[in-house]
Amino acid sequence: MYDPYRILGVMPTSSDEEVRDAYKSLMRRYEGDEEKLAEVTAAFDSIMNIRRGGAGQSSAGGFSEVRRQLQNGNYNDADSMLESIDEKTAEWYFLKGSVCYARGWLNEAYSNFSQACRMEPYNPEYNSALRHMSESRNGYMQGDPNGNPFGGNGRTFGCSVCDICNGLICADCCCECMGGDCIPCC
Repeated sequence: MYDPYRILGVMPTSSDEEVRDAYKSLMRRYEGDEEKLAEVTAAFDSIMNIRRGGAGQSSAGGFSEVRRQLQNGNYNDADSMLESIDEKTAEWYFLKGSVCYARGWLNEAYSNFSQACRMEPYNPEYNSALRHMSESRNGYMQGDPNGNPFGGNGRTFGCSVCDICNGLICADCCCECMGGDCIPCC
């Protein structure tokens, strides 16, 4: 049987603040493990809805199903489920952003992630998604399993299209000096 208190590692008598702290701690611990993050978030949503007297319980159940559809790659189903939910909470905007991101609609995804972060500024999952989108927009690498060998800023070698063209022109000049021709048109 599904016990959200057990998943968060808190007692039913724990205060709301203790539940939030446990949730934030688990979100940090499981960063990058989407399955665990979804489970922890669903448990937190469930507890908070129970404490609110069941308000929005159908939305919370819908959100966990939306997450499941997203994990299975059923973006149309996830989007349809979101559109059927009237209350647009921070979780709704986060999930809508996730659907948009999966479809490649990056501007709309960024907008939805931003709204989720404005509504719940201390949610680590929402902040991580927005940071990921911001870094992508700025040309930063995403994920670096071997640490960061290129310096502290996370950028890839600093290569742009202009850098590559300049490198090819230099290589062509060197080849021509040696009697060859790397780029015949130049």
